[in-house]
Amino acid sequence: MQPPAPSPVQPTTLAPSLRLRDRPIDILLIALFSAFTVTSLISDLLPTLGVDISAPSSNFFVNSNWWYAHDTDPLFAHPPVWMRIVTGLSAFLYMPFYIVLVVSLVRGWNWIQLPSVIYATMIASITGIIVFGVEFFGEAQWRTPNPVKFLAFNLPYVLVPILLLVRMRKPLPFARRF
Repeated sequence: MQPPAPSPVQPTTLAPSLRLRDRPIDILLIALFSAFTVTSLISDLLPTLGVDISAPSSNFFVNSNWWYAHDTDPLFAHPPVWMRIVTGLSAFLYMPFYIVLVVSLVRGWNWIQLPSVIYATMIASITGIIVFGVEFFGEAQWRTPNPVKFLAFNLPYVLVPILLLVRMRKPLPFARRF
């Protein structure tokens, strides 16, 4: 009896990961997802926990969120329950993923490929379709009055995951430069 032929999806030999300095796109992704970790903690945790960010505050984090949302993002400033679930995903699911992803990018751990693809499709869908759809085409009360500022703050949360998805498009992502 012969062993089964190797799957075309799984390579028969594992190529070693390139050094981080030989993977410049990963250095960029490390910087971006490190920043996403911080924004998940500072921005998304507050509305998830029910902290009111609809008025200025002496608290730096609340005031920072108010500064962003008061003239840009009524959905974020006055989140309905479903939006608090979206921010909760960021605070409690994506943030830990960002930490694991950053370590995986630094170390060249290929197993992060599938979780990265799942994350990228999930966040691009949620942000790109649900949030942007509501902010640009939804009810008048949720539409952004400041599309340029809204896109400046939120478009990276669609574009960077798509970049990660492209990066992780083939097996053994860390055995190649891009």
